[in-house]
Amino acid sequence: MRRRYSLAHLILTFVVALSLKSLMIVVDAQGQIAFASSRDGHIRDDVPGIPAFEIYVMDADGGNQRRLTNNRLHDGSPSWSPDGKRIVFVSNRDGNGEIYVMDADGGNQQNLTNNLSSDSSPSWSPDGKRIAFDSDREGRFNWEIYVMDADGGNQQNLTNHPDDDGWPDDRYPSWSPDGAHIVFSARREDHFENKFAVTFEIYVMDADGGNQQRLTNNRNNEWYPSWSPDGERIAFVSDRKGNFDNFDIYVMDTDGGNPQNLTNNRAWNWHPSWSPDGERITFSSNKDGNTEIYVMDADGGNPQNLTNNRHSDANPAWLNSPFSVSPAGKKFTMWGWLKQADR
Repeated sequence: MRRRYSLAHLILTFVVALSLKSLMIVVDAQGQIAFASSRDGHIRDDVPGIPAFEIYVMDADGGNQRRLTNNRLHDGSPSWSPDGKRIVFVSNRDGNGEIYVMDADGGNQQNLTNNLSSDSSPSWSPDGKRIAFDSDREGRFNWEIYVMDADGGNQQNLTNHPDDDGWPDDRYPSWSPDGAHIVFSARREDHFENKFAVTFEIYVMDADGGNQQRLTNNRNNEWYPSWSPDGERIAFVSDRKGNFDNFDIYVMDTDGGNPQNLTNNRAWNWHPSWSPDGERITFSSNKDGNTEIYVMDADGGNPQNLTNNRHSDANPAWLNSPFSVSPAGKKFTMWGWLKQADR
């Protein structure tokens, strides 16, 4: 029997096809890692003798490495928008660190912040509507966590911790997968009686800056927290071995419990970023003599060098699209829905 198709069915099929095409574009972007590199060999125009960093992107296996920015100054700290269409990053092309955004192919670069102080460490919210970042605009060397709309509007201070003795710093924000909380690194003068022993610890707060709580508590530094896609763990950097020449990647539960060392080597291991499925972590390390981008299993096993060149590669950021995994950590699929629509 010959099947008849109504106009409504044909329109629905066309809409589904467009939706599937958009989904395929996002799925393709899931395999991307953005990072900063000095591989072009350029020297910064503003600081003689210092190499210039540019933003690059590559496939998750290290292939297809390509440059997105080109200004011979410093571009770094990339963070993907959840839909994979844009990248927010830091640039000093205007004389000091500012937050910029660009399309995923490097086009349409725009300045989101514009002040005489430094803005750094942007982190895109899971809903794509906001960007968290840190800034010292409240006073020299007094860094605070801020949030703004994705177009740069409505900039607000979330931490608001006064710089009484020149010690407080709140830095390196990272959103929880549900967008309800922000984890960050903080150095606050009330941590120890001896202010010269003040170190960075990992804190968490509500997305509006309320309910700030400390998650770690030791006499060494904890930096660069990164929330896992399933919301159950936080990766971070620590020198808790007591050697400033050795920074390892750790992971802990979201309440600060069960910390585990993943790298455990005599090197600098920095900037952890989770894969969309939560099964791997990319990071930068100088364990082979110069700074490269690596990837390892979420338990620290199977470390692999992705970049492998004689220049420095750092600040890796894995695209974590909301279409890549469900809240339970399972692969997202539209196939069943598509089959239903075709009946």
